[in-house]
Amino acid sequence: MTFTTSKDPESVIDYAIDWSATLAQSDPDDTIATSSWAADNGLIVDSDSKTDTIATVWVSAGNRGTIASLVNTITTTGGRTYQRTIHLTMTDK
Repeated sequence: MTFTTSKDPESVIDYAIDWSATLAQSDPDDTIATSSWAADNGLIVDSDSKTDTIATVWVSAGNRGTIASLVNTITTTGGRTYQRTIHLTMTDK
């Protein structure tokens, strides 16, 4: 699944992915064991956190005029691995 939005390179913003619907497809319901984020095109991952169902990242910077990607990879307590991408159009706001 991919989500697209915009970000000003000067802003520091948090983005979150709610994995609860995906995790609820397992029997029994699964939870997030680990979460990692990868960024490109000048985005900087400042910090990240997770709960049992939500992965959150704080990002800054980015190269104006590009489309940057934030990729979240989670591993669950049940041993499954999932990945989602957020595309950010880097533009002045």
